[in-house]
Amino acid sequence: MSDKQFKSPVYNVIAVPIEKVVPNTYNPNSVAPPEMKLLYDSIKEDGYTMPIVCYYVKSQDTYVIVDGFHRYRVMKEYPDIYERENGMLPVSVIDKSLANRMASTIRHNRARGSHDVDLMSNIIKELHEIGRSDAWISKHLGMDKDEILRLKQITGLAALFRDVKFGQAWQPSSAGRRNWEDDDGWEDDMEG
Repeated sequence: MSDKQFKSPVYNVIAVPIEKVVPNTYNPNSVAPPEMKLLYDSIKEDGYTMPIVCYYVKSQDTYVIVDGFHRYRVMKEYPDIYERENGMLPVSVIDKSLANRMASTIRHNRARGSHDVDLMSNIIKELHEIGRSDAWISKHLGMDKDEILRLKQITGLAALFRDVKFGQAWQPSSAGRRNWEDDDGWEDDMEG
């Protein structure tokens, strides 16, 4: 698809009954109660100014949240908002693979919020389990190799290190001094 044919999903916002919208299983973003109250106040005063980004699962006729879980929560938890909006959420639909939806969620969250470290490490684990390399994760989630390493260490699973090449850390030079190699185990696999 060329850039001229691409149309941003925000231009096709649809009203969806909240009963058809479901949270994803991997969102690591958390909002403290004061910020949740502020979000409620914002939606109460200004309405929904941003759609909930979802992936449509045709076989189940449901919309899985990619971004906007806390805006969704406001309608679920505050009857006045539910009634005012007639139980309808503004939804923008994207059609992406699970790995790319996870990456989208992380990109949206990292631009504005904090993450639960355990949930974030589980996302790294899940992405590795579906075959994504550290290089793919770095490119698509905007993480550096040290952050990925720390998150892998939290899960404690050796399988997460399967795409890392380990080599000798140094080699003696002809002058008898040590020359450190830059063998960080990263492959240039940026596809995905």
